[in-house]
Amino acid sequence: MKEKLQKIREEAMSQIRDAVDLNMLNDVRVGILGKKGALTSVLKSMKDVAVEERPKVGQMVNDVRGEIEKMLEEARTSMEAAVREARLKAEVIDVTLPAKKNNVGHRHPNTIALEEVERIFIGMGYEVVEGPEVEYDLYNFEKLNIPADHPAKDEQDTFYINKEIVLRTQTSPCQARVMEQGKLPIRMISPGRVFRSDEVDATHSPSFHQVEGLVVDKNITFADLKGTLEEFARELFGENTKTKFRPHHFPFTEPSAEVDVSCFKCGGKGCRFCKGSGWIEILGCGMVHPHVLEMCGIDPEAYTGFAFGMGLERIALLKYEIDDMRLLYENDTRFLKQF
Repeated sequence: MKEKLQKIREEAMSQIRDAVDLNMLNDVRVGILGKKGALTSVLKSMKDVAVEERPKVGQMVNDVRGEIEKMLEEARTSMEAAVREARLKAEVIDVTLPAKKNNVGHRHPNTIALEEVERIFIGMGYEVVEGPEVEYDLYNFEKLNIPADHPAKDEQDTFYINKEIVLRTQTSPCQARVMEQGKLPIRMISPGRVFRSDEVDATHSPSFHQVEGLVVDKNITFADLKGTLEEFARELFGENTKTKFRPHHFPFTEPSAEVDVSCFKCGGKGCRFCKGSGWIEILGCGMVHPHVLEMCGIDPEAYTGFAFGMGLERIALLKYEIDDMRLLYENDTRFLKQF
C-alpha cells in the first residue's frame, strides 16, 4: 500500500509540473482526488486492509492527499498570478496617447430648416400642432372640399390602406381636426411627414415633409395673408426679399395663389439659381373655402381664415442651395457635415 501511495504521489507531482494552464491542472485534480480518482480508489479499498493496519494506512493516505492538495493549490496560485500579469500587460493604457476623437452628430438640414420656420411663426403667435400620419379619407380629402372624383384621390397619387384610411398626402388634416374642436380663434402650423406615390428623383420622393398653416378668426382678409407671408419670407430669406402672388386653384381655398420670392442669390436680376426669372416659387396659399369652414362646424358668415402650405425639403434645398433632394436622405456624412 505504501508503494502504491508513493507512486500516486510521484505521478501527481509529475502531472502538476507538466500542467500548462488551469484547465489541465483541474484535470489532474479530478484524476487523482475526484470520485473516480486514483487516491479515492485507495480509500475505497480500505475494507481489504487488516483492521489493525487501517489507522496507519489511513494516516498515510491523508498525508499523501494533503501533499497533493498543497501542490495543486501552489500551482493554481502561480498560474493565476501569471495569467493576471499577462492580462495587465496586454490591457495597459498609455495615458500619454491622444484621446480618440469623439464624433458628435448634429441636426439634419431638414430639422434646421423646420426649427427656423417654427421660430418665425411662433414669434407671430402661432401654435405648432401635430397629427397622425395614417389618416382617415374623411379628414385627408372630404373635409378639405376634395370630392370623391377628384384626381388627388386617384390611387396613382395616394397610398391607400383601405377604402377609408390613407397615408396622409398633406398635413391639412391637422387643420380640419383643430377646426372641429371649435376653439376659436385659431393660429397654427402643422409640420410633419406626408406620403405620395411619386417616383424618386432630384425633386420628388414618396415620403417628404410639409409645413402648413391656418388662421381662423373674425375679419381675416387676404391682406392679412399677404402681410403674414411677406414677413415670413423676409425673416427666412433676408430683409430685402420681395414676394409675388400668382392666381392658382386649390379645392380648399378660394381665392387661391402661389407665392414666389425674389431670388436671394441674384437679388431678382436673374441667374442660374432662379432660371433667369428673378423669382422662386416657395408655397401655395389662399382664403379658407367657406364650405370647409361649414364642414368643420364653423360659421363662415362670422369667421374667415387663410391657409398656406410649403414643402420643407424645398425650403431646405433653397436655403442651402442643394440641387438634389435625394442627398437629404442618403445619410452620406460627407454631405451632412456641411450643415
